[in-house]
Amino acid sequence: MAAERRSAYFDLEDPLDLERLAQPKLALGELDGLVVIDEVQRRPDLFPVLRVLADQARRGRRFLILGSASPELLRQGPETLAGRIAFVEMAGFDLGEAGAAAQDRLWWRGGFPRSFLAQSDAASFQWRHDFIRTFLERDVMQLGIRIPAPVLRRLWMMRAREQIGSRVGRRAQTADR
Repeated sequence: MAAERRSAYFDLEDPLDLERLAQPKLALGELDGLVVIDEVQRRPDLFPVLRVLADQARRGRRFLILGSASPELLRQGPETLAGRIAFVEMAGFDLGEAGAAAQDRLWWRGGFPRSFLAQSDAASFQWRHDFIRTFLERDVMQLGIRIPAPVLRRLWMMRAREQIGSRVGRRAQTADR
């Protein structure tokens, strides 16, 4: 999307981009076209500035704000950008997108693009392993959940085994028919 038009991109996990936004009104105020701010949950203090900039009559400037739905972000966004913001929830691939022929691969690898599209099952597994570890050790804490990562991991493993068992059971019932 950004490659198709004049745009500016800020990745708030990049220290250089964080530095560029040390004075956000100065950094963003004169930009035109599409302004992409990725991982905005790292800087919820940007929302008041974005409200001011969104209210300025500057033709052709649009903000695309990307990030996780942390409680702080959700509290901040609707308060300061009410009437100026639209939320789009992005889910992984579903069966309609992957196609019926890819049903088993989608079920085993999941709908995250990097896992589903990985070159091999081993690469997909490694991506999922790394994702889960990062999610449980870092992201869940940022959401305000205070359950230790090893406990959450055990819960996830129990649920996964339950799902695999029910899937295998359904296949066995289908094969018996």
